[in-house]
Amino acid sequence: MLSYRRPRENSVMFAAHFDDGRTSYFVIQGHGPASEDFRVLSIARERQDAGELPPGEIVSIKRVR
Repeated sequence: MLSYRRPRENSVMFAAHFDDGRTSYFVIQGHGPASEDFRVLSIARERQDAGELPPGEIVSIKRVR
């Protein structure tokens, strides 16, 4: 009997570091491998515009898990 397994959706947590020393964490559902991390800054800015991340200058973003 064949069983169908749904592909596992990855969620990845990132830490956004701001110029004033604050750090804010956010999760991206369905994020691909580390080679796709170049997209994260634009996603973080979109989330700032939507009010999901605090305003301010993001100086770096690191993958947490």
